[in-house]
Amino acid sequence: MDIEIIAKALKELGHPTRLAIFKRLVKSGDQGIAVGAVQEELNVPGSTLSHHISSLASAGLIKQRREGRTLYCVVEYEKLQSVLSFLQDECCIDQQ
Repeated sequence: MDIEIIAKALKELGHPTRLAIFKRLVKSGDQGIAVGAVQEELNVPGSTLSHHISSLASAGLIKQRREGRTLYCVVEYEKLQSVLSFLQDECCIDQQ
């Protein structure tokens, strides 16, 4: 995967609030979680939460879906796995 894409993902996860949001979204699994539930659980103001969710989405770490009036956030697990794999791909290769 392109190092620029990985760097953007890591940059977005480097903010404490975004990392907390992302960690909560990971816990929700493939079904995702309603934005309102995240707001209540993490006690983040709506406009702030919206900004951080937008940042995570622009990095490709999450996607959103609307069901009626409810907006859900779901982690892009393949993207998360790509970021983790990038960091681990060459682990300990110099020790051989």
